[in-house]
Amino acid sequence: MPEMPEVEIIRRSLIDKISGRTIVEVEFLLARLVKWPSSAEFQAVLTNRKIETVARRGKYLLFHLDDKQVLVIHLRMTGRLQYITRDGEKDKFTRIIFKLDNGDLLVYADTRTLGTLYLMPFDELWRIAGLFTMGPEPLTPEFSLVYLTEMLKKHHGKIKAILLNQKYIGGLGNIYVDECMAIAGIHPERIASSLSENENEKLYHAINKVIADGIEHGGTTFRDYRDGDGKSGSHQYHLNVYGRKDEPCLSCGTPIHRKEVAGRGTHFCPKCQK
Repeated sequence: MPEMPEVEIIRRSLIDKISGRTIVEVEFLLARLVKWPSSAEFQAVLTNRKIETVARRGKYLLFHLDDKQVLVIHLRMTGRLQYITRDGEKDKFTRIIFKLDNGDLLVYADTRTLGTLYLMPFDELWRIAGLFTMGPEPLTPEFSLVYLTEMLKKHHGKIKAILLNQKYIGGLGNIYVDECMAIAGIHPERIASSLSENENEKLYHAINKVIADGIEHGGTTFRDYRDGDGKSGSHQYHLNVYGRKDEPCLSCGTPIHRKEVAGRGTHFCPKCQK
């Protein structure tokens, strides 16, 4: 699943290309991906609307239109957004095509068809539960060491599950949670409230580091993720534990373990992460 760094890279790769462009037609190859409103109304409202800018909140992309409506896209597991010139080749998993006034296309493709699209007024975005209830994001003033410390003190579940919960921290997913716990030296099954002040501080800096590094490296590509230009990221070459089962820990040489924690495949070093 594209996480905060990947979605941010997609936003950055699209914003200059589509800001100020008008959507002249919406073509559906799989209309059920639109969750609100009806697909017919979605087409009607979007047609001849100008895209003013592209924002992001957590893993959601928000396309602000000139009539104060917002097109919201969540890529889920395998969604992709790509800008294609009029003569460019479309992704074979293309599901929705946004035709622009310059003849180029914004294409939404999705292998497993789990993505979701919404179109609604800005002041009604609260209707999207995951967007409305999302916690503060890494690299923002709202995500402070004080916030993280106080939040973890209140929860007695496994730290992996708490960090994955978008209500507590927006934008973190499985890859970057495993990575930040590895950097901080925290076992994924530790009880969140049991972390010491020193461990909380290490975790806070690790979370911000892995997100910043992921963005710097253009995101993590294992299979489906591409940016808005169709390019892969390179952060997969900089990972400490994720996807490295049985490979030596970069710090101590102990083989990396993989087990299910909080319902997700989890990678960690059993020696460095006690």
